[in-house]
Amino acid sequence: MMTRRDVQDDLALQDAYSRAVVGAVDRAAPSVVRVDAVGGETDGARRRRRGVDPGGSGSGFVFTPDGLILTNSHVVHGARRLTVRLPDGRMEQADLVGDDPHTDLAVVRIGASGLAALPLGDSARLRVGQLVIAIGNPYGFEHSVTAGVVSALGRTLRARTGRLIDDVVQTDAALNPGNSGGPLVDTRGDAVGVNTAAILGGQGLCFAVPINRARAVVPDLLRHGRVRRSSLGLAGQSVPLPRRVVRASGLRQDTGVLVMSVDAHGAAAGRLRDGDVIVGCEGQAVTRVDDLHALLTESRIGRTLRIDVLRDWRLAHVEVVPAEAR
Repeated sequence: MMTRRDVQDDLALQDAYSRAVVGAVDRAAPSVVRVDAVGGETDGARRRRRGVDPGGSGSGFVFTPDGLILTNSHVVHGARRLTVRLPDGRMEQADLVGDDPHTDLAVVRIGASGLAALPLGDSARLRVGQLVIAIGNPYGFEHSVTAGVVSALGRTLRARTGRLIDDVVQTDAALNPGNSGGPLVDTRGDAVGVNTAAILGGQGLCFAVPINRARAVVPDLLRHGRVRRSSLGLAGQSVPLPRRVVRASGLRQDTGVLVMSVDAHGAAAGRLRDGDVIVGCEGQAVTRVDDLHALLTESRIGRTLRIDVLRDWRLAHVEVVPAEAR
């Protein structure tokens, strides 16, 4: 049986929780906007299966006072026209500055100034169990707030391009279509993630791109309109390695990347062959295609890479100079 002290303690905890959520929302909500896209992705059934917005509406948040807004690539990609609705009800035409489908991040700009900019936090400081709050426009219900905890860190999520987004934040703060692109904030009201997807049919399985990934991507979007990456110009797939080959080659892995085809005009032409199995790059093990994607960054463009391959099941080393991905 609960005593009066127990009831008072429960009320005190509830008050602390409420104060934390209300304070974070008060600080963050003035920066959250609605983003409407005309002529973007139209395959609603496919998008619904992925747990992202089936229509042309999503969320975003202002991160500079002069009108730069962060949102999801899938909200704005391919749109003919973009409109942003500010918290005070103003409607502004927006321009796409750049988007990166591989990380599902995009930046748009509106012609307004003196806006409330949402501070960017540090997603590396997040801890499992930490209170987080999502703000967005699910199903058009503007500035809806949901709260939950960080359920897990370091998740991977497959982008619509097929690449993996690493270090994704999993939360049980409810997300619905229309939340995409809105901020996930901590109790200080700082953005720690960009809400991107939920597993439809699941209970509290929601995901946000970590804000530190956005910090890395945004400068490229502002400079180039996209993220520059390097490319070998080949198609491959992950395959298991025979045990005898692993032992004979002194490898510490049991999978590699089988080269299926090489672009005749790509960087690897004349260096790698169909049937080669890539097992390493610059001293790092390559066990799957995603390992190669992670290594082929902008800094690798035009720089010689040492690729370790199994050719006719014998270990060989090949030098390739990656080109810029198109």
